[in-house]
Amino acid sequence: MEENLANRSRAELETALLDSAHALQATLATQLQSFDDHFQQLLNESERALQDAFPGAFGELYTQGAKAFRDLYAELRLYYRGANLHLEDTLAEFWARLLERLFRQLHPQLLLPDDYLDCLGKQADALRPFGEAPRELRLRATRAFVAARAFVQGLGVAGDVVRKVAQVPLGPECSRAVMKLAYCAHCLGVPGARPCPDYCRNVLKGCLANQADLDAEWRNLLDSMVLITDKFWGPSGAESVIGGVHLWLAEAINALQDNRDILTAKVIQGCGNPKVNPQGSGPEEKRRQGKLVLQEKPPTGTLEKLVSEAKTQLRDAQDFWISLPSMLCSEKMAMSSASDDRCWNGMAKGRYLPEVMGDGLANQINNPEVEVDITKPDMTVRQQIMQLKVMTNRLRGAYSGNDVDFQDASDDSSGSGSGDSCPDDLCDRRVSKKSSSSRTTLTHALPGLSEREGQKTSAASCPQPCASLPLLLLSLVLSAARPTWR
Repeated sequence: MEENLANRSRAELETALLDSAHALQATLATQLQSFDDHFQQLLNESERALQDAFPGAFGELYTQGAKAFRDLYAELRLYYRGANLHLEDTLAEFWARLLERLFRQLHPQLLLPDDYLDCLGKQADALRPFGEAPRELRLRATRAFVAARAFVQGLGVAGDVVRKVAQVPLGPECSRAVMKLAYCAHCLGVPGARPCPDYCRNVLKGCLANQADLDAEWRNLLDSMVLITDKFWGPSGAESVIGGVHLWLAEAINALQDNRDILTAKVIQGCGNPKVNPQGSGPEEKRRQGKLVLQEKPPTGTLEKLVSEAKTQLRDAQDFWISLPSMLCSEKMAMSSASDDRCWNGMAKGRYLPEVMGDGLANQINNPEVEVDITKPDMTVRQQIMQLKVMTNRLRGAYSGNDVDFQDASDDSSGSGSGDSCPDDLCDRRVSKKSSSSRTTLTHALPGLSEREGQKTSAASCPQPCASLPLLLLSLVLSAARPTWR
């Protein structure tokens, strides 16, 4: 009977812990989906604006560059979702491809073989055919996309950590201590006595000692996430840049048209006179003089609202792991409102005298209620502490505009809840054979977008209370004791 009661006690506590974790998971998953939808929408709207405005303004120049534009937006999406792309090199390759295509279109009367275009590409930095647009876009985009990607990844990692740690099983010593806390008062004939507050806290601090060790790195992660939202605003902010990529592209083509004659003369000076294409049309025949002037779309206020809500929720979640014992005692167990002579102290009705233990594994060495081996930390929890450290390092790098490469330290980096948002064939894709060395290793695919599926998987594996009790006496005891758990 004692073993069944202990198992019942453990299952009830694990279920209560999972309920608390699922509430936080749902909050983080909602935030992740909202921010991801907004950033994706900004990029989609920028591409639509390009497709609407460029054909009429630039004609054949747009037609020749259309594939390069599509590829650029595709690569920006891949980068945002965690692909192993070096963003600065991706942009450099885009400008090189675009210059080759548009220079051909501007000079259909000339034969421009590959070696001539290679010469053109080598001089591009000095010639600056697109004016300041490439440099400005590079400086702004690297900071904006790095910040947006790191923030959304942080939400996904936080949700993953909560999910995995909530499934860590409780040990037999904890089971016995919770059984004594919840049921022994009934067994000893004092069913009306509720557990003393400090007694309940000591039991759950011992049971959840490993989980409490997440506290420091968990706070560091959430602090870093709150801090990086500062990078969402201003001319180089995520909203302005991600939603305004097409503005820099329009400025670039305008500059190319304005500088066409000077550019052509310098190219001929550096690369020689190309041969005339006998089948080509004259340079003036398809030349477009249209100049496109686009206005930046004013912010809608959506991101500002999302950030405000996220900051509040992240700050509220900062003490989640160390507040679990008090929260579960208050919300899930019928704990006494005061520590007095009428509460259950584990032995009888009476005041609970031992001091309350500190948080974390090391502070449980003298826990009077749960025997905790402080030399054997839980490996799942330790792995998740490392995940938090790695993601915090990434966020701090992103705050400075740096994309910190790292390998996923999790034992199941591709598991449910981690997203797999970027298929391997796309994440490993190479845009140009000439620059395969510009690619970095896969860092961390955008996590958490399959959070709902992850929750279903977690729920399916939740330990449930024992459905059958063979002894009639045990059934009667449980029936009388059940009000202890809310």
